[in-house]
Amino acid sequence: MPYDEPTSSDKDSLSNNEHERWRKQASMDLEDARFARDNSRHALACFLSHQAAEKAVVAYLYLRGAEFVWGHGLADLCEDAMAFDPSFDLVKSSAVHLDKHFLGARYPSSLPAGVPSEVYDDFDSNRAVSIATEVLKFVDTRFESYSS
Repeated sequence: MPYDEPTSSDKDSLSNNEHERWRKQASMDLEDARFARDNSRHALACFLSHQAAEKAVVAYLYLRGAEFVWGHGLADLCEDAMAFDPSFDLVKSSAVHLDKHFLGARYPSSLPAGVPSEVYDDFDSNRAVSIATEVLKFVDTRFESYSS
């Protein structure tokens, strides 16, 4: 089946709920991170925690009217969000700890020795899930206050 170019009304509909799509996936990624952590898949839990937090901040940026969001680093994404809400500085200080998991939890070449599945442990995944949970709660309060 050929790909049909979206009409302008399709594009408007997507942009109107793009933040909801990203926020929904952030929640699912966090749920999956908890599942991975609880099943001793610590590297995967850390990566998914990063993904959950990243998608939550991206959702906020779309909520505030961003048309295009680029990048994966929570440090940069939180900086972008601070343009709308300076209190993102509060969450940025902990969220940046998840940035190391974007590559480190996935690729052996990002480690000096070993592989992520052998190097990451329950301490790492518990901390990552905790930080991601904090980020999602923070973003949720911003969604609520912006919607009011």
